[in-house]
Amino acid sequence: MNVLLNAGGMFQLPLSNPVLIFSLVLFIILFVPLLLNKIRVPYVIGLILAGVFIGEHGANLLKRDSSIVLFGTVGLLYIMFLAGLEIDLKEFKKNSRKSLVFGLLTFSVPMILAGTAARYVMDFTWISSILFASMLASHTLIAYPVAARFNVHKTLTATIAVGGTIITDVLALLVLAVIAKMSQGEVNEAFWIQLTVSVLVFAAIVWFVFPIIARWFFKRFDDSISQYIFVLAMVFLGSFLAELAGIEAIIGAFLSGLALNRLIPHHSPLMNRIDFVGNALFIPFFLIGVGMLVDFKVLFKSWESLKVAGVMTAVAIAAKWIAAFFTQKIYGMKSHERTLIFGLSSAQAAATLATVLVGYNIIVGQNELGEPIRLLNEDVLNGSIIMILITCSLASVATASASAKMAQEMNDGKTDSEDKDTRNILIAASKEDTIDPMVELALLMQPRKQEQNIFVLSVISSDNDDRESEERRLKTYQDKMVVTAAATDVILTPLIRYDVNYVSGIQHTLEEKRIHEVIIGQQKYEDDGKSATGLKSRNLLDKCSQIIYLIHGMQPLNTIRNMTIVCPDGAEMEPSFPILLERITTIAKQLNCDIHYYSSASTLKMIKRQNQENKGPDAKFTIFDNWNDFLILARDVSKEDLFIVISARPGNTSYHNGLADVPRHLAKYFANYNYLLMYPDLRSDFSQNPSAEFERTGEFLQQGMTQLGRTGDKLKNILRPS
Repeated sequence: MNVLLNAGGMFQLPLSNPVLIFSLVLFIILFVPLLLNKIRVPYVIGLILAGVFIGEHGANLLKRDSSIVLFGTVGLLYIMFLAGLEIDLKEFKKNSRKSLVFGLLTFSVPMILAGTAARYVMDFTWISSILFASMLASHTLIAYPVAARFNVHKTLTATIAVGGTIITDVLALLVLAVIAKMSQGEVNEAFWIQLTVSVLVFAAIVWFVFPIIARWFFKRFDDSISQYIFVLAMVFLGSFLAELAGIEAIIGAFLSGLALNRLIPHHSPLMNRIDFVGNALFIPFFLIGVGMLVDFKVLFKSWESLKVAGVMTAVAIAAKWIAAFFTQKIYGMKSHERTLIFGLSSAQAAATLATVLVGYNIIVGQNELGEPIRLLNEDVLNGSIIMILITCSLASVATASASAKMAQEMNDGKTDSEDKDTRNILIAASKEDTIDPMVELALLMQPRKQEQNIFVLSVISSDNDDRESEERRLKTYQDKMVVTAAATDVILTPLIRYDVNYVSGIQHTLEEKRIHEVIIGQQKYEDDGKSATGLKSRNLLDKCSQIIYLIHGMQPLNTIRNMTIVCPDGAEMEPSFPILLERITTIAKQLNCDIHYYSSASTLKMIKRQNQENKGPDAKFTIFDNWNDFLILARDVSKEDLFIVISARPGNTSYHNGLADVPRHLAKYFANYNYLLMYPDLRSDFSQNPSAEFERTGEFLQQGMTQLGRTGDKLKNILRPS
């Protein structure tokens, strides 16, 4: 009865019951994108408008209290963290100059236009004009999730925009810090020294110390929940350290994402969890919170508010468009690439709010009526809210339009083979401590999700006396592998087979499922006294013709620093060699690893060419052709690296006697290292890789003709009469 009597109080506006508040917000997050997708309106706009409706200036359903502010702050930091985490560091380094140019343009153009408008159109003081201009120079990656949904957030254009964002925001927030101190008369030599030292110390801690701590943690703790909480804690620690250094927390979140980038592969369970939680909860909370700030009634309070809002919005949009236009012309981009840069850089939100609130709270004097004179007045505060709504809406529409065109362009550029070629991979699971390395390898080899069918096979020998117990044990292993892959939205198909023996079971499954590649695991510290491959693996190599990978993982692959690859002379003539190179390139991109190839001069020449065609990462190339001195490679391989040996079996074109000793060397001298043995298939399908065959044949013919020419010259000299 008491519950019924109190029910009326639960629905008093604004709502105060935490369960009801959270439920309402979740229903908004659920249904608004579903409804707007039907009319092709970006969900970002919908969530902001929903915030306008439920906020204190709308239906007054919710109050923008500390809980909304807390979740919104988390969402803002999450956006910046994801931007740093998902950026391709290799591409970012290659194009850092372009990001710097765009960052300076998107900072300087608004500073000039907005500063001039504030001083001569709105009659602000110079110090207020500079602060006003810095407010419009910054921007927030509100539309970044839109680009991510179209899968164009890792393109060169998006990388330039994201890199430019951090540059302009840092500069704008530094202007804010300086102006705030100037208004208090505290800018002196000590201030500049303190600010410089604190920022450098902060950057050094996040960039150098955070990866060391994270690598140590990931090596020792593989629990998915613990890893996620650890990452979240590091992000907020980095954000706090940024504030401690005197800059905004969003800079710390972005730099934390860059620092942890190499340790969180894009197709990994951890990355999937980070994406899921952020996009499902924290980021929508932030967008709704931004909408709750908007008060349409401010437009009708005074003509000055309307004037300020109009000037702010027009200058902000024009300045960001001009910066994107100059960037397009400098680097010869297409029109929709310019639109994407404009869309990602035109939304005003977080840094803008921070600047306007700081300026509003700084009182520089009093007027004749005794009222406080603020560095940024109430008209700017009200106008900024309207500007935020308009720029966020425009940014979302522009980004969605450009992203759709870029996605279509990317899809049109795919060949038929890329769309139709689905390769089946088999993971042969039998031992518990080989599960994680094999699943990690299978997931890292995928350039695109669902590009291949992955099967997990466990074989129960017919002479096993306790088949039921063995089946339960193997099913437990398989369930663990399926759950791990499911966290990345990849489906693993488990198979348990009764057969004469391990190799026979795999052979029959290869034929039934049309398997192209097989992954087998080497147990940690396992040594049969002869070879790293072990008896079962050697039998499998002898009787199966498919591509075979043998992985020996001593630590999680996401903690790998570098990849060292050695392959025999003539490996490029193997029909499956392009596939092996593609797998290596994909793994390197996901792990952001440096690559170092060792092989003969002719093979390295072909690797360089294919690496360029596959748009692979920059790599080192060293000539190596003395397989009797294989152990010399140990000088260039550390325990933090992944050592890859592209080997061969008798019957392969590239096979030679020196390869027979490689497994024994690995077992004896690399037992504590991470290594991967790759065996090309045994097909003799010449059409699979004709270019390498023709090029190699051409080289042989050219060498032969040269040698014949030299021999002819010698014969002429001998036969020439003295």
